[in-house]
Amino acid sequence: MNSAARRALVRAVPAAALLLAVTACTSDSSGATPASASSSASSGRQQASTSAAPSASAERNTAMAIRVTIDGRPVDATLNDSPAARDFADLLPLTLDLKDFHQTERIADLPRRLTTSGAPDPAVPRAGDLAYYAPWGNLALYYRDGDSASADLLILGHVDADGLGTADRITIEAAS
Repeated sequence: MNSAARRALVRAVPAAALLLAVTACTSDSSGATPASASSSASSGRQQASTSAAPSASAERNTAMAIRVTIDGRPVDATLNDSPAARDFADLLPLTLDLKDFHQTERIADLPRRLTTSGAPDPAVPRAGDLAYYAPWGNLALYYRDGDSASADLLILGHVDADGLGTADRITIEAAS
């Protein structure tokens, strides 16, 4: 075997093994083509984050109505139907003083930690998202989009309002 053939074989064998592994791990291999399978294998980390987005979006769309007042101004808001959001709803009513964090979010300490079991896939926080940061046990109200998804950050719901970056006080109540 000449050296060119040997190099081609050395390159082809790992790629074939990777393609077989990806195909075997997918739930529906009938729709996978070699090009899409190798594409998702080579960008596995990116593919995982984009495939998590629909789940996170669906989680954000299953809503429980809440009443939110920010600095005395009522705003529209919802909680998603995650275990953490339901646990958060058990704390209501709450009035919290907010402080700025990294010029992206307003944060406040909660009276107790929330459950993190059954958490949805990590999602990049968007402006208006109400989130729970598990390591610190605090609530975050994003007024700018976050940088990246984190398993430590659980999106609880969304607030539809402008001017969140200057919010000093938030009152959250169960909807009647």
